[in-house]
Amino acid sequence: MAEAWLSIIGIGEDGLQGCSESSRRLLAQARRVFGGPRHLALAGIEPERAEPWPVPFDIAPLLAWRGQPVVALVSGDPFWFGAGSVLARALPRHEWQAVPAPSTFTLAASALGWPLEEVRCLGLHAQPLRTLWPHLGRGRRLLCLLRDEAALQAAVVLLREEGFGASTAWALQRLGGPRQRIERFSIRDGAPAGLQAPLALALDLHDGPEGLPACVGLPDALFEHDGQLTKAPMRALTLQALAPRPGQRLWDLGAGSGSISIEWCLAGGVAEAVERDAVRAERVQRNAERFGLTPRLRVWSSDALATLAQLPEPQAVFIGGGMDAALWQALRLRLPAGCRVVVNAVTTATQALLAQLHERHGGQLRQIALAEAQPLGPQQGFVPWRPQWQWVWQAPSVEVGGNAT
Repeated sequence: MAEAWLSIIGIGEDGLQGCSESSRRLLAQARRVFGGPRHLALAGIEPERAEPWPVPFDIAPLLAWRGQPVVALVSGDPFWFGAGSVLARALPRHEWQAVPAPSTFTLAASALGWPLEEVRCLGLHAQPLRTLWPHLGRGRRLLCLLRDEAALQAAVVLLREEGFGASTAWALQRLGGPRQRIERFSIRDGAPAGLQAPLALALDLHDGPEGLPACVGLPDALFEHDGQLTKAPMRALTLQALAPRPGQRLWDLGAGSGSISIEWCLAGGVAEAVERDAVRAERVQRNAERFGLTPRLRVWSSDALATLAQLPEPQAVFIGGGMDAALWQALRLRLPAGCRVVVNAVTTATQALLAQLHERHGGQLRQIALAEAQPLGPQQGFVPWRPQWQWVWQAPSVEVGGNAT
């Protein structure tokens, strides 16, 4: 097998001094060295070999040197919120090698004396700041990579607004080098000024709200809705049937408030939320933004039947309203083998359809009846919710039969 032509080398704030002997040898042998201006300066790369990354970031200039000895300089560990994953996806495994340096997370944990396995590590330098919100909770420790001082100051404002003002934070600047600076501060008092990138924010949330529970069926009050909401007990049962897994994609057809999509994404998946009512679609978008999930939850303001052809392949489909024979027939043409389908029904027409689908295609058909205690005169009595039917089905390897129902 041919020797790798691309070396992905991690470099720290201590420059070549902190690089391994193999890293320095590969840098000396490279015909071209790609990196950010700061990385190229840290490594002391002469101008005739230095190639700053284009803005916006693009690896095409690097790929033009394919087959010749090339180095890509990146911060610390190339595969922990670094550019290594972008390069590795573009090339066969035998064409590249990686020589990592300590990541900012490692350096921060070492500076603070925190067990890294007990800390949540977040890369927020290329994500909406609200992505931080679902991870907040009393008793948690977080390490966050941030783009610049403005982003760090905005994160502190967010933390204060969410009730963590009495907790403690550290601003960590250019760790591991001569310009290293570590400043402890109270979130209520605000972060110090004059900070330089690369920056990290360490959070010890010893005081503040408990944060989101780790189970499905989040409280209904967390979602903006107009009543079109899969309520918490039914949502928990629905998500159990959908069985979310990290990286898998959900189609949420007739999304309503988007609560199913949001909890799916919180479990590590991605979702396509389709809602034909434009007002509700905007509400789904606002809920996604509140939970910091906009990178992973895409909202479609359109009819489900008209949108199916545009959606990337799912591993699960949820239909909370609007299920009919035409939608089922269209779904059968799109669903990959093993795709899980969960349909909830309140109306008698949809329930009749689910009875037919269950008889013909199998799966599990359940009637779910819930009741809630409410005042009844001076005492309490149970008021039943509308009974719901739920059909759970998995697409087979080869579809049997050709009828819509």
